[in-house]
Amino acid sequence: MTIDELIKKKEGQTFDCKSIQVEPRALAIPMVAMANADGGMLAIGISDKTRRIEGIDQYKEKVNELLRVPYDFCRPTIRVNYDYLPCKDAEGNDNHILLIYVPAGTETYCTQADEAYIRIGDKSKRLSFDERLQLVYDKGERYYEDQSTYGATLGDIDMQAVSEYTQRMGYGKSALEFLAENGWIAYDDSQKVRSVSNACILLFGNNPQRFFPRARTRFIRYEGTVEKVGAEMNVVKDVTFEGTIIQQVRKTIEFIETQIREHTFLGERGVFVTNRNYSKFAVQEMCVNSCCHRDYSIKGTEIQIKMFDNRLVFETPGNFPGQVRADNIRHTHFSRNPRIAQFLKVYDYVKEFGEGIDRICNELEKRGLSIPTFQQNAFILKATLMAEWTDESIHTNPQGFGKDFGETLSERQRFILDIISQNATITVQEIADKSADKKRTIEKDIAKLKEMGILKREGGRKQGYWVVIKN
Repeated sequence: MTIDELIKKKEGQTFDCKSIQVEPRALAIPMVAMANADGGMLAIGISDKTRRIEGIDQYKEKVNELLRVPYDFCRPTIRVNYDYLPCKDAEGNDNHILLIYVPAGTETYCTQADEAYIRIGDKSKRLSFDERLQLVYDKGERYYEDQSTYGATLGDIDMQAVSEYTQRMGYGKSALEFLAENGWIAYDDSQKVRSVSNACILLFGNNPQRFFPRARTRFIRYEGTVEKVGAEMNVVKDVTFEGTIIQQVRKTIEFIETQIREHTFLGERGVFVTNRNYSKFAVQEMCVNSCCHRDYSIKGTEIQIKMFDNRLVFETPGNFPGQVRADNIRHTHFSRNPRIAQFLKVYDYVKEFGEGIDRICNELEKRGLSIPTFQQNAFILKATLMAEWTDESIHTNPQGFGKDFGETLSERQRFILDIISQNATITVQEIADKSADKKRTIEKDIAKLKEMGILKREGGRKQGYWVVIKN
């Protein structure tokens, strides 16, 4: 990075400028906030208000103080890296900028004053007690599933379900011994059950919704491609599934199968071929992920699965867990609820930990289809699975979905379709940035693709998304 690029770089989630006069205690705040979020870079020696290049060479003692900030004012110590960027300061003298690289942490960090912060946009937000506890759960330092369910007793557990689970595991002792030995329940000094874990109630409870009323899955089917409300409400199905987690998973998958559409046509070899509009594996994996990785400490809403004419949207309470982000979700593995994940693995709903999303993407990519997209919206993680075909695409080309267009598309148009297939909510400016072309050039190509009937836009400018009609 050059000094000119640094000056032009906007402050945001992963970048902040600080004057060399910044107090060490004050510098600890953005450092802690970045470590608790996505990591980032701090540029010391550039005024954050005026972007005046101050440099650091004339402040050696001050620089030493700032380099000790991760050790003196952060708890635990943040393992930063740093570098010096040559520059000309505001006076025209040769100088340097101190670049401090803050890694995304696997722990929850706080300042010397025991205050935790997180980076949101270009601000460092101080966390409340509940928000800090939520961050601890998200990073896997503690698990909400291991906390005690208030008021739950041994009578709230279905011991037959526990026995069935232990038999599948090959565990030879009794169900009660299994629960006690593995921390699902705890005894007090008088050998009475003192506590029952949240995971125990969610997986083996007689009535989990008594303690977790919104720990359920709701399926909503909409007519069309847009969610409407009021007099224009277009809901045609609205079903809620309750019970234990595995009961919800089974019921949800079974019901969605009744909503999957199939298209049968005479193939090239004279044999009838049947195509589903959603892969069976993809639907099952997305349902399991929602129940397995949802944040059960968020009690105000349930999992919502919304089916439109051209997509399935899985809205799951919780943030991206651990180091998982939208851009690394295929290959970064982290379990928010390891007990629940292990349970579902025993019942063959989880094959190998962390492989599901990557397998979905590989399966869809081999067929030239859109891979799922993931978006964080407040405390809801939204995953979108596009339909493999719609009534419109079948009507246009029932067998090939527009194969004849391949020879008429330019290289840039192919690039645009490829990018959109990977991210249906990408903006025109983001496409231009990725292609190194002008925004106006991309807009002309998109207009041509629309005219050819290959591409269309659904929804508004901010909340809309792209649909590739012919692949």
